[in-house]
Amino acid sequence: MRFPSSIFVSVSLFTAETTAALYLSTTYRSAGDQIWQGLTLLFTLVPSVLVQLTLTFIHRDLSRDRPLVLLLHILQLGPIVRCLEAFCIYGSVGQVEEPYVSITRKKQMPREGQSEEVERQVGQAEGKLFTHRAAFSRTSVIQAFLGSAPQLTLQLYICVLQQEVSIGRGTLMVISLLSIVYGALRCNILAIKLKYDDYEVDIRPMAYLCIFLWRGFEIATRVVVLVLFSSVLQLWVLPVVFLNFSVFFFYPWILFWQSHSPFPENIEKTLTRVGTTIVLCLLTFLYAGINMFCWSAVQVKLNDPDLINKSQNWYRMAVYYMVRFVENALLLLLWYMHKTDFYEFIFAPLLVLQLLLAYAMAIFFMLVFYQFCHPCRRLFSSSMTQGLWDCSSFLCVLCTSASPHNRPMGRAVLETSVHQEPSNNQSVNAQRCWRSTGSLCCGYSLFHRSLLRYTEAKQQPGEFSHVLHSNEVCYS
Repeated sequence: MRFPSSIFVSVSLFTAETTAALYLSTTYRSAGDQIWQGLTLLFTLVPSVLVQLTLTFIHRDLSRDRPLVLLLHILQLGPIVRCLEAFCIYGSVGQVEEPYVSITRKKQMPREGQSEEVERQVGQAEGKLFTHRAAFSRTSVIQAFLGSAPQLTLQLYICVLQQEVSIGRGTLMVISLLSIVYGALRCNILAIKLKYDDYEVDIRPMAYLCIFLWRGFEIATRVVVLVLFSSVLQLWVLPVVFLNFSVFFFYPWILFWQSHSPFPENIEKTLTRVGTTIVLCLLTFLYAGINMFCWSAVQVKLNDPDLINKSQNWYRMAVYYMVRFVENALLLLLWYMHKTDFYEFIFAPLLVLQLLLAYAMAIFFMLVFYQFCHPCRRLFSSSMTQGLWDCSSFLCVLCTSASPHNRPMGRAVLETSVHQEPSNNQSVNAQRCWRSTGSLCCGYSLFHRSLLRYTEAKQQPGEFSHVLHSNEVCYS
């Protein structure tokens, strides 16, 4: 039986972040910053309450006579109690012979086209530990994206405004970043285990390292971009956040309504229809929070009995990262255009380049993970490399058509590719990818050109209007 190290890491990050946030809120109160104190406490207590409710819901404490455990959950001490309970279960394994065991059957990864099924006996103690691990995997994701991610964004924004990083604020930022990356890592592992539940999954250390680097670069870049944009355009950041959140919140519901499927009733037998609706709304709320900062490995599908999409859609992932890359580039361009003398102490073009390269590094480590380190890559129904290559080929054609010198040739190529009879499934998928991502390529190709020309136009007022006009023509 494996040592419950994931439970210990989850509880350690939860306790450390809560303690650091409470200490920092006292310093804000001493300094008279009531707004910062209130927001810091808000991003600490709300996810803490959601974590307590999640643990209570998974362990079904409301239907059991455990008043002390419920009291400790009300006092926000539930994760600590659950961690101690898990370690007690782990320590008692082997001391008493268990009268009842269950038999599980798992398939091994196919080798040379064959997959063997292996039976294994699972005792009650191991089953309880499995429940604890599953519960803390979900609470880590909730804590990361509904608490740590907003907290990190807030504290970094305060650092930019005050031009200093105190010890308490820096400590909280480091812990929050580790919590977000760990939550994203647990989300990836949870998605793998849910999609390939019939197989015995063995995740190797190199896979953990790739996920950690992938998520670290992706989340850190996203947070810095949002903070820089909000520091110069405070009011405009609200529509950006609201639009992102609304798209990912309503997207699963739109797919559910289009499928005309019956309302899910098998989530929990004790829940009423209203309770089920609340649980589904909280699930899509968490899904939107994850996609605000990074790609969600678990794709919500409300018309599925398990509420997740178990198919691997490379084109949806490619569209997400291209849209997010272009969005980050546009936000950085707007920040560069409206930055004040406050940012004179940094070399802005170099910072923009570093952030874009950091996001490109995140995409690179993601490709390495899915191509070489994914534990179930032999079970992929389609090749990630081929899918992304199809998308890239159509983007190259689109870039060629966007050029003024090659515009007629580009149009001819596009018309040929669209009206041509598809010979296989790959061409059909490529055309689908082109239709969903075609409008993005022009903005990406013009970003660096607009940035350089804007730098020159600061001394030539008439030049920048020509830059904006060329961008408008391209997007039209």
